[in-house]
Amino acid sequence: MRKIYFIALAAVAIMASSCGKGGANGELVGVSTKKFHNNEVPYGMVYVPAGTFIMGQTDQDITFAQISQNKQVTIQAFYMDETEITNSEYRQFVNWVRDSIAITNYLQDDKYYLKPKGKADPNAAGKKYIDWKKVGNGSEIWGGKKGNSANAAKLQAMYYQGEDRVFDRNELDVRLLKYNFAIMKLREASNFRNDKSKRRSDFILRDTVAIYPDTLTWLSDFAYAQNEPMVQGYFSHPAFANYPVVGVTWRQARAFTIWRTRFNESYKESRGIPARAPYDLPTEAEFEYAARGGRVGTSYPWGGPYIRNAKGCLMANFKPGRGNYIDDGGAFTVHAKSYYPNDFGLYNMAGNVSEWTSSAYDESASTFTHDMNPTFNYEAKSDDPEVLKRKVVRGGSWKDIGFFLQNSANTFEYQDTAKSYIGFRCISKYQGRDIKDKRN
Repeated sequence: MRKIYFIALAAVAIMASSCGKGGANGELVGVSTKKFHNNEVPYGMVYVPAGTFIMGQTDQDITFAQISQNKQVTIQAFYMDETEITNSEYRQFVNWVRDSIAITNYLQDDKYYLKPKGKADPNAAGKKYIDWKKVGNGSEIWGGKKGNSANAAKLQAMYYQGEDRVFDRNELDVRLLKYNFAIMKLREASNFRNDKSKRRSDFILRDTVAIYPDTLTWLSDFAYAQNEPMVQGYFSHPAFANYPVVGVTWRQARAFTIWRTRFNESYKESRGIPARAPYDLPTEAEFEYAARGGRVGTSYPWGGPYIRNAKGCLMANFKPGRGNYIDDGGAFTVHAKSYYPNDFGLYNMAGNVSEWTSSAYDESASTFTHDMNPTFNYEAKSDDPEVLKRKVVRGGSWKDIGFFLQNSANTFEYQDTAKSYIGFRCISKYQGRDIKDKRN
């Protein structure tokens, strides 16, 4: 009996292997692929199902409604960060860039690189890759209990020098923290797809972005406001670790999404797991759809139409009345998981900080964008007029009045501008039709 069972099992294995190689008696069986778990929700994100909604202003803004018309649109499913990107999460990006620069430009020590199998010298394999398990949290490089004292002299150039030093402290020169990346400009490639004079390189955007947040925005955004403590501690102090990061430009936010994509892909590829769709900033339509939480015709993420609940408690962090900032529980920003999430499980889709979207700002965009996954994108160049550098900002912030908390309210900011009240969160497109579909 055991012999028969073994023979049957071997036969099944042979058939399976032949199918994967295009066998099966010459029949069309498709290409064998690795199993991809579509029902796995990424850590810290929520699943936003595909759906349709009426996008646009409500009757509370009659003047603007004459320019931007309401429009029914459909959005495909995607994952979205349940909170704004926090100081702690953005610092992971900063530390990764910091350690990469330290290892490649200053330390140049082979022990921090992956060693090819059977070879002692990383250079023997051509391009070198950092061994992030060896780097860990960076304490071995920069000091601490297990710090490497031999690195101190090599890394001295990464600190402020000469008269830029205060009390001879070693303070990291954040101007050195720049992230290099390259991405495809797919929309532009599509527009010129029949132009035989174009090459692939014509549609590759290569950029270098200084990624450290501008902490001075806490002073520059307000005239005669004593916000020095926020400048000194908001991004760096542990007390604000889980507060939304601010002081990042649109270009910095996009650089973060590209780094996060590569960071995830590297992990997945090393384990032979298919990577999820790239991370990105949400489009304006995706943000409004997610903010509504599946509700129809409501003014705010919690449903509305009022900004207080039945007990009289304010439902978001904004500027109540004529400036009683503390009335909602926070004078500035608050913890990223403050207040109740909407019906999709998303926190602070209104209030706390306004958020960058991937969409370029145009007052009449609703008249020419498609009704399936609508957006209007423009890759502004450094020498373009300022009007072409406007990016849509959504959600309202801690310093805004209640009007900007509406699901449909939008405004803009310039892509190279950092503010103490603008942050961001990421999305990743769902690969498939629906997370409940077993056929995915």
